[in-house]
Amino acid sequence: MSEYILPHFGALSTDNLEEYYNVTIDCNGKEIQIDLNFEDDNIATTQLEKVKSYLENIEKFDKLNKAYIVEDYHDEDGDTVRFYLEHHLEEVEKQDLSTLINFEDTNTRPDQQLLTKLELVRIGLYPDSEDNFAISDYSIGQDLTDYLVVINTDENGQLEYMAMES
Repeated sequence: MSEYILPHFGALSTDNLEEYYNVTIDCNGKEIQIDLNFEDDNIATTQLEKVKSYLENIEKFDKLNKAYIVEDYHDEDGDTVRFYLEHHLEEVEKQDLSTLINFEDTNTRPDQQLLTKLELVRIGLYPDSEDNFAISDYSIGQDLTDYLVVINTDENGQLEYMAMES
């Protein structure tokens, strides 16, 4: 039985994997959930090395994802982030949003203020999937909404697609 040690997860048996593992970690002062998802009960060490590299660089990938979020927001054809923000400005009570937005601020629009509040809440890693390697969920606050900006990337952090999901 071969084992591979991953940051945050510890030793995993490469030839007797469970389907799902999860941990909660502190990332820049915020709690995020990380889950590992396997389709098979065994995996090549090379795939786990990609997972290890990703886990060791979460902050880097978070910054890259936030750049994708800002880029989508400013893109005339981008609809995910702007729709997410507008949806919450329309549907969530102004009183509830006042903890995130200063509605008295005449210099910064409410949607721009809300944009800065999108935070990483979960990373799902799928090392043996052909479609997704990493799925990162961003929220303005899970106590306010079930909706997320979901970013799908490859193991190098390259954007595959972005969507709003609940």
